[in-house]
Amino acid sequence: MSPLPTTVPAIVRTRVRAAARRRATMSPRETEERALVLRLLSLLSQYPDEELAAHRPGLASAVAALPRSAAAAELSAFMDWFAVHEPDALARHYVETFDLRRRSSLYLTYYLHGDTRRRGMALLTLARRYRAAGWDTDGGELPDHLPVVLEFAALAGPGAGEAPLRMHRRGLELIRHALTESGSPYRHLLSALLGLLPPATDADRAAVAKLAAEGPPEEEVGLDPYGAAHGAGRGAGHGHPAYGDGEFAPPSAFVSPTAAPPARAPRTADGPRPEGRS
Repeated sequence: MSPLPTTVPAIVRTRVRAAARRRATMSPRETEERALVLRLLSLLSQYPDEELAAHRPGLASAVAALPRSAAAAELSAFMDWFAVHEPDALARHYVETFDLRRRSSLYLTYYLHGDTRRRGMALLTLARRYRAAGWDTDGGELPDHLPVVLEFAALAGPGAGEAPLRMHRRGLELIRHALTESGSPYRHLLSALLGLLPPATDADRAAVAKLAAEGPPEEEVGLDPYGAAHGAGRGAGHGHPAYGDGEFAPPSAFVSPTAAPPARAPRTADGPRPEGRS
């Protein structure tokens, strides 16, 4: 039962409850530690090319040094797997998991909008958000690719920086469900990330169940509002730079796509990030 009188308008009671769930302001140290977790999630969710594989000892040390938390435990569980397998095996697993399975694609706007005009506009809006914050992704990857979204969150902070993650929470839940179902160690990264976001609501859980059963929205249009600037030289002959021809099948189909483009994260003030598969 709500502690507020029934005479208070419902919208006020809803807003008050939402405010009560809101995370208290973090200290500078907590903000820095959260940014480090997000940066590690960004790096570890990228394609494990030779450069990233070579930095596994340093990444393992960074994870081990994190303060104890649920996110740190999930990252540690992932590193137990990531640190011991051969680079070729890691690369194969990544491609099989994220490039060849639609339910665990890392392009977040797809889960919310499918192949519709709204997705093209969502990509534009996200790119404009980055530019407004003074961040240039250098066009190496679509702005909704999870490693890019995580990097922005780490750089811009828990408020505006994490807004795209909160907006796509339901898609992230579906990715985690798919990774858990397939037994992929990458499920630990999604669990760590989702543990940082506000708890799922009943509406979130219902929407994720519907999305898993029916697939994203469908519309027989391209993504010209955004894709024209990113399609050149990336998978000639394919319908979209992030997906191959036939990727956006009817919602219930979930057919395997052709190989997705390289997963590249942008350069930052700290130097170049690993640039994905060669």
